[in-house]
Amino acid sequence: MDGFQTELVALLPRLRRFARAVCRSDADAQDLVQATVERALAKRGGYRPGTRLDSWAFTIMRRIHIDEGRSRTRWGRVVSPEDAMTPGVADAGQADEGLRADALAVREAIHRLPDDQRLAVALVLIDGLSYAEAAQVLGVPAGTLTSRLVRGRQTLIQTLTDQGVSA
Repeated sequence: MDGFQTELVALLPRLRRFARAVCRSDADAQDLVQATVERALAKRGGYRPGTRLDSWAFTIMRRIHIDEGRSRTRWGRVVSPEDAMTPGVADAGQADEGLRADALAVREAIHRLPDDQRLAVALVLIDGLSYAEAAQVLGVPAGTLTSRLVRGRQTLIQTLTDQGVSA
């Protein structure tokens, strides 16, 4: 493996975390990570050494997610949507019942945010990118990102408070 591939492998946990925040199901998140890695490897000539690989990969992931969302919307008009009776289930080995319930409530609250706020929250609060880096990934000015992040945080706090989930 060369340096690019090694860095990309090291980035996988962060890509998975971001994908889980962006997608509504774990299977979709896994598919999104795979598509991102495939595209990054195929387009590695577009990566400029010395720049941040994580920002470049997150941008690829965001663009794939947008493209797939558009495709899914068109496809949804033709084929019936996924069965609503098959909810996502947390990994029972990860935490006790109360923590799992809180984690699922937080995850659901994040998924209910509008796309622009959900992506801002995922990049800054979950993955730890700086405001400038997240703004670059999303292709928006830093002030726009800050506004989305503030609204997203406020909505999350209110939603979780209403549900009795403690921080």
